[in-house]
Amino acid sequence: MQNIMSVRESLEQGSLDQRIKEIYVDEQRVPYNRERYIRAIDRFTELFPSEKEIEIYSAPGRSEVCGNHTDHQNGMVLATSINLDAIAIVAKAEEPVIRLVSGDFPMEEVDVADLSMKEEEQSTTTALIRGVAAGMKERGHKVGGFTAYITSDVLMGAGMSSSAAFESLIGTILSGLYNDMKVSSIEIAQIGQYAENIYFGKPCGLMDQMACSVGGMIFIDFKEKEHPEVRQVHTDFEKAGLSLCIVDTKGSHADLTPDYAAVPAEMNQVAQALGREHLREVPRETFFKELPKLWKETSGRAVLRAIHFYEEEERVLRGVKSLEESDYPGFLSVIKASGDSSAKYLQNIYSPKDVDSQNVTVALAVSESILGENGVCRVHGGGFAGTIQAFVKNEAVAAYKEQIEAIYGDDSCHVLKVRLQGGIRVL
Repeated sequence: MQNIMSVRESLEQGSLDQRIKEIYVDEQRVPYNRERYIRAIDRFTELFPSEKEIEIYSAPGRSEVCGNHTDHQNGMVLATSINLDAIAIVAKAEEPVIRLVSGDFPMEEVDVADLSMKEEEQSTTTALIRGVAAGMKERGHKVGGFTAYITSDVLMGAGMSSSAAFESLIGTILSGLYNDMKVSSIEIAQIGQYAENIYFGKPCGLMDQMACSVGGMIFIDFKEKEHPEVRQVHTDFEKAGLSLCIVDTKGSHADLTPDYAAVPAEMNQVAQALGREHLREVPRETFFKELPKLWKETSGRAVLRAIHFYEEEERVLRGVKSLEESDYPGFLSVIKASGDSSAKYLQNIYSPKDVDSQNVTVALAVSESILGENGVCRVHGGGFAGTIQAFVKNEAVAAYKEQIEAIYGDDSCHVLKVRLQGGIRVL
């Protein structure tokens, strides 16, 4: 713990600028984040004036790169943490109660002596806090109370996994305050998924939490779900002359849970028709051999989504190989093919319940027209609404940003960096 006024003074004097640059990669964002930390400390002081000693924690958002809707089938994914994050100003509490304010929302209170799931809390922030604390305790880790103010610049509902960043942040705080930062980033990710699946009530996979918790460009193989293979993949997009752009198409994720839930449900339906729980357990050759049977016993969309899964598995491996060999043209061709498959076979660029809302579809069409040979684009994250992703040649970024923002508004196009660190204690 450090004295809160000393930390604030160090930030004002620029003494922590190097630490900020290490975290956020982009030197141009150092002044923004310096002021952001100072404002967060000031807000914490307003909320909890008696607290004099603090720690600061951070967990990033993420961008899925390849492996769209494969994690819930124990598949393979390529994902990266980004230099947008949730930060928490934290003080350890003697009382076993978590008191937390996030942004402008009311204070959340969770008694860690009562971590049982509560139906009335489903789909709330309280459920995520309680779920993470419960997951930590169930795995044999210590939990306890704390006070915190959290602020985030990870866009909510934009496919950057604001909820996974929040879960990773809570897990990292509990690891730091009560477990000497010894809870692994992989385990924190698994606990976050548990909180979201069981307590929050959303049937998500594990990719979001893993990318937020571990950090960097990472390859994840979920074949052994309890012990996934995770390794960082070296990338140098600056050397390649490429920028990662995320465009917020301003589509709402409200009422889309059934659309998201249908993707794993239909893939599982195909696997179960072949006597397995998940598609990863069914060899590709078996699937295609049994297509006549599957066509009759499942549905056309389920079959198409299964085809997407098998093709996407191979694309992830090609994408990793391209990055490891610094073959960026090859990497871009993989991303384009992944996006095409998500649109045609996975069918997650708009909701079939609301065919008039085509924010993502229009953004993809316009982006392809603007970019030409200067980049590739694809649906980002879970899909159906929200964001698209584009890898754009640096010399074309300014024109792309200007033209796409003419449609979706100022600051709808976010030019990002790969963050090398996942959930961390900043100080």
